Amino acid sequence: MRKYSKIIVIIASYAAFALTALNIALRIPAYTNVIMGCFAAAAAVSVAILAFFIINFERERARKERENISRIMQSINAMAILWDADFRYVEVNSCLTNAIGYTSQDLSDIKTLKKVLPSDAFAPSLQAVVNNRDEEFYVTAKGGAKVCTIWNTSIVSVSSDRKRTRYLMLSIGLDLSESIRMKEDLIKYSKELAESETRYSLSMELSEIGLLLKASGSSSYYVSQQLRNMLGINSEYISDGVLRARFHPSDVMTFDALGGAMVNCAAQDAQDEESARTVHCTEFRLLSADNTYHWYQFRYKINPAETKLLADIGGAILDITQNKEKDSLIEKMAYIDDVTQIYNRNKFMQIGQETFECSRDSGITYWVIVLDIDNFHIINDTCGYTNGNKLLNEFGKVVQDSLTSGGFGARIGGDNFALLIRDIGDESLPVNIIRTIQDKFKTMCADNFSSQGMTCSAGYCKMSDGGEDFAKVLDHAEFSLSMSDGTKNDIIRYDNAVHDKIIKSAAIENELVKAIENHELVLYYQPKIHLGNGTLIGMEALIRWVRPDGTVVPPSEFIPVAESSLLITKISDFVLYEACRQNKAWQDMGLPPITVSINLTAVDFYQTDVKESIIKALDATGLDPQWLDVELTESLALKDIDHAIQQMQEIRDLGVKLSMDDFGTGYSSLSYIQVLPITLLKLDRSFIMYLEEDEISREIVSAVIRIAKSKKIETIAEGIETIGQADILKEAGCDHAQGYFYGKPMPKDKFEEFMQMKARESASVNA
Repeated sequence: MRKYSKIIVIIASYAAFALTALNIALRIPAYTNVIMGCFAAAAAVSVAILAFFIINFERERARKERENISRIMQSINAMAILWDADFRYVEVNSCLTNAIGYTSQDLSDIKTLKKVLPSDAFAPSLQAVVNNRDEEFYVTAKGGAKVCTIWNTSIVSVSSDRKRTRYLMLSIGLDLSESIRMKEDLIKYSKELAESETRYSLSMELSEIGLLLKASGSSSYYVSQQLRNMLGINSEYISDGVLRARFHPSDVMTFDALGGAMVNCAAQDAQDEESARTVHCTEFRLLSADNTYHWYQFRYKINPAETKLLADIGGAILDITQNKEKDSLIEKMAYIDDVTQIYNRNKFMQIGQETFECSRDSGITYWVIVLDIDNFHIINDTCGYTNGNKLLNEFGKVVQDSLTSGGFGARIGGDNFALLIRDIGDESLPVNIIRTIQDKFKTMCADNFSSQGMTCSAGYCKMSDGGEDFAKVLDHAEFSLSMSDGTKNDIIRYDNAVHDKIIKSAAIENELVKAIENHELVLYYQPKIHLGNGTLIGMEALIRWVRPDGTVVPPSEFIPVAESSLLITKISDFVLYEACRQNKAWQDMGLPPITVSINLTAVDFYQTDVKESIIKALDATGLDPQWLDVELTESLALKDIDHAIQQMQEIRDLGVKLSMDDFGTGYSSLSYIQVLPITLLKLDRSFIMYLEEDEISREIVSAVIRIAKSKKIETIAEGIETIGQADILKEAGCDHAQGYFYGKPMPKDKFEEFMQMKARESASVNA
């Protein structure tokens, strides 16, 4: 009613005005027509004016209504279009323009709008548009991309003019692209998850990995299907007691310790996030489906109890029985000595270091004993290698039998054995053990090696006597053994005297390190002469340590220190490279090519790859292998004859010459000459110095030379100091000579002059 109140008032006003005019006309009949005409004219004018104001009012009202709707539309966080039914008026908000890339001005054109909206967006009737709620279709963006949207349209305003009724529509659309992507991702993830679960299940089955899980506070474990198959059980859950009963008797303590660790870790993990991420690992044996014990590895984590996960404690169980068997074989190969079948040096060092660390933490100390069979190489010389190995095997049994009160024994190299014995407070314990071994060894030799009178010596020390690690402690015991004066059955303890010698060696070692860095080590060269014609055929490179003040440190002082500290490797590398380099340099100068000899130590020969070192030096310097001679001492070569032959043959295969130095000083057999791949035999100076007055020396030297010649091995005598010695050797058929009579060791500049002099002499003789 209120909607038409203004119209009623206007009609009422016109009715009242008409009645008033009629009343006046009736009272004045003569002017009735005039009065009614004026009334009609006034009414027409007023109606026209009133219609004008009404139309303008409606237009203003419609404009304000559109503005209000427009403001509301722009504030909507969704795509929106304000339009009339014939598309004469179109307005869009920023959400739509941002989504499709067109401007609002672009979209005011019906042609552009029809490019954006699909054809099915234009319903055949206005009512159909309004009725199509939640209509989904793709909107085409400016670049051609399709944006999936869903739309709802409502009539927000209706207005009429003289010709038609105008409807103002508001269409609101939502961008479904992200939702569709999420849906597609969800479908893809679900598919991948299903595939992953299938792969996981299959991989767990094929890899034979089981799961063992235990919820916080529970007294039973969840057992996965694979683990049930492995153990031969049917129940999905197994109690603590039943699981414990399946453990190997020797591993029950592992289960108990595991349970205790779980409780402790669970309490700790509740407060320690880092600990909760820790993966624990243990190994044990369980009674399995085949009714035998298998080795299993259990890798597990403990989650904080407050997480309320299904399993607070759990992890994967893997059958490692085959790996354990392989490990046992690998350990035997790595840690068991082939000859004695007891542990080797590698295992002794491992156990020793572990014991050293425990000793440091617990305060419990140990004795370290090193044993050496006196003159063992005599057995190899006189009885052969088979009997020598048999002796080592039986001595190993004696060593093992001495461990009645516990301890650890091993063969640590050659004829050296070592013991690790717990200290029980008895200072005489190590000596008593050594004496027992010596007595048993003597008895054993009386039965099998009665003609040899075999004995053994020992050096020992207490682990607490010093050393930053076990290797240093073992060095002390070995150093004590080396202090023996050669007395059989000798027993020497590491004491202050030995310690002082070590301190002195340490001081020399420190100086030697600096000397190497400061290039204080140089090579001297001593000539080797052909006894037949006096020509220079070679030179021996000898290391010298020349301090900045000019003083020379004898090799006898620093070489043993270098060998014990492994600095000898650096020194040997320097000697090898520098000797090859200098020899090649002299050849490049045009001097007659000669052989340069270098000496290898036991460290070089047994603890480094000699072949590779030689190859690198020859490649780096360009020296032909035929001009390099490697000298080995007799004792070094015979320390491990099988290894020595292999190493020596590899060197010979390179084309390098191989000499045996100091031949005859030990207890070697001449039969070694035919098994060692040497090219030159070097007679020791101890035979040469008495040649002129000692008939026996002459006979020995002559015999060795004849045997060498029969094997096509050249000979050289060292230490020649007189013409008489040279003449005797020449007459005996010795090929070459070396000694002060021909020339002392010289620095490179002096030796270069010597080479030039010998070259001139040779040229004049040939002329």
